[in-house]
Order: sequence, then structure tokens, then C-alpha cells
Amino acid sequence: MKIVVLAGGLSPERNVSLSSGCKVCAALRERGHEVAFIDLYLGTQESPEALFHAPIPAELTKIGRQAPDLEQVKASRSQGGDGQFGPGVLALCRLADVVFLALHGACGEDGRVQAALDLLGIPYTGAGYLGSAIAMDKDLTKRIMAPLGIITPKWELVRYGADDIPALTGRLELPCVVKPVASGSSIGVSIVHDKEALSAALTDSLAFGGMCVVEQYITGREIQVGILEDRALPSIEIIPKTGFYDYENKYQPGAAEEITPAPIPAEWEQRLGEAALTVFRALGLSVYSRADFIVTEDGTPWFLEINTLPGMTPTSLLPQEAAAAGIGYGELCERIINASLEARKAGK
Repeated sequence: MKIVVLAGGLSPERNVSLSSGCKVCAALRERGHEVAFIDLYLGTQESPEALFHAPIPAELTKIGRQAPDLEQVKASRSQGGDGQFGPGVLALCRLADVVFLALHGACGEDGRVQAALDLLGIPYTGAGYLGSAIAMDKDLTKRIMAPLGIITPKWELVRYGADDIPALTGRLELPCVVKPVASGSSIGVSIVHDKEALSAALTDSLAFGGMCVVEQYITGREIQVGILEDRALPSIEIIPKTGFYDYENKYQPGAAEEITPAPIPAEWEQRLGEAALTVFRALGLSVYSRADFIVTEDGTPWFLEINTLPGMTPTSLLPQEAAAAGIGYGELCERIINASLEARKAGK
């Protein structure tokens, strides 16, 4: 099969995406496919056909401790311009039997790339444009889930400017979690326990557009559940060695202990799997995803969010869950592709 792996882009999760894409590309080549790797935003000046045999840029597999400087990325695009699709990207995608979306975050996981590929008749992996767009919005996802019996922390969508921060700091309940409404990899997320930290978190969140979700802080075990082909995978428990499961702890090897299957009672596992599937189906998602929960001492799963293009990096969780179910990395990539082609044929 001829496959294009689309990664990078202009998102704070860019480096995670590049690492995912390199690993996917290598795994699919090992299984005998013709695979080209390309950066959504930077594109290429090379002949599209040549990329199917080009070496994989190994230096992109490592993820730094900090999110990338996107202004620097913009400045590095030789042709300039404001479009998200770099030179040669769509021409390359048109040559493929399927595009494997290794994108994460804005303009990649939010439905816009999916919609563009739909309009061009190019099949791609993962959920369709509408489910992707809804799932990317933490506030909208919670609004849909709450009436379905999915337990989620109390939250408020806050739109504000710098002048509003003192009033918000005075009225918002503590402890709480401040997170961008449409971001991933815990970028911009702060857990705050006092007014000073809340003011600082709200100030930092202005960089994400002055709109964030302020969520009730729930104490418990962090457990995540992957979905593959409409079935729950074994859960995985995350235990950071310091702090919480932030960007650095997610992608620096050894920064967190990850245990799969999670060491929990069978009834907890069942409740988590059922909740993850309820969210997956209610949002109209397809193929695969990963849902994040906090589980309290009584076994109650508190739903936080769902990711429609889970990471596929060397430290990512979904491949670990798949491995616990007896599915190797290369097989996982192929199953995602085959299920996605069926989903596109079915109009999902």
C-alpha cells in the first residue's frame, strides 16, 4: 500500500507529532508498505515520488522538554504564506492510498485537516471531521457527555482578558485545574491550590486566546483507556515521579511510571471501558481514541477528555495498551489504516 504519514504542523504539540510520525513511518515500511513522511506545515521542495524512498529524519524522534517556538517554525518555511498546508503536501497526499494522520493538537486533531482531505477525496486515518472538532473542544464535549450519565468534574468555560483576572481569581473555587479549551499533551494546563497560583495560571492562559476551562480538581488515580475498532483496550495507570502528568512527564523517558493493565479491580476496569466507549460513540468517533479519567477511592471514573489522534511516540500510551492486548506496534498501525478505510467508505 502507498501511505503518506502527515505530521508536524503548526501546533504546540508539533514535536510530539513529528516523533509519532517517524515511528509510524518506520513501522509501516518494515511491514512492506511504500511510506512517505512529510511535515504538514513545512512541506517539501522534493519530488513527491522521491519521498516514498527518502530516509526517515531520525533526529525528529526525540521530544524536547519544552513545546516548540512556533514563531521560529513559521520563519523557517522558505515560501512563507499563512496557509497550514506547506508546499507539496497535497500533491503528495493525492498519490497515497491513505494518509496516516500523526498530527496532534490544533489544525490536525480539530477536524480541519480531515475536512480538507474529505473535500479532496483523500482517505485518512482516525475519526471524521465533525467528531474530531467536537472532541477537541473540552467544554462542548463535557456538555454532550453530562446528560448521558458520564461523571465529569464541575467546570466553567471562561472567556476573559487581563483586566478580568482579579475578579475571576476572587470568585473561582479552589483547588481547580486551568486548561486551554482546545489543546492537548497537557500544554498550558495548571493545577492550582491558592489564589496567587490561580492568577498566574489565568495570566499564562491568555497566550492560548483568553478562553479556557476551569475544572474542579479531583483527587484520585490517573487512568486512561484506549479504544480500537469499537472495543476498549486494557487500561493504563499513570504515576508521575514528580508533579502531575504534564508535557515533560509525558514525553521524557522514565519521568512517569506507566502500568498496563492498570492494577485495579475487574469492576473498575469494566466501568472505565464502558464510559470510554459511551464517549467515543456519543461523539460519533471512529477507529481509535484514548479517554482520560481520574478514578477516586470508591472506583468512580471521572471523565476528563478524549483524544481522537492519540500519540504514537516511543513513550505513548495507546501502543502500550495495545501491546497488553497482544497487538504489536506495526500491527496496530495497520489495523488503524484498515479500519479507517472502512470508516471512510461508510461515510464516518
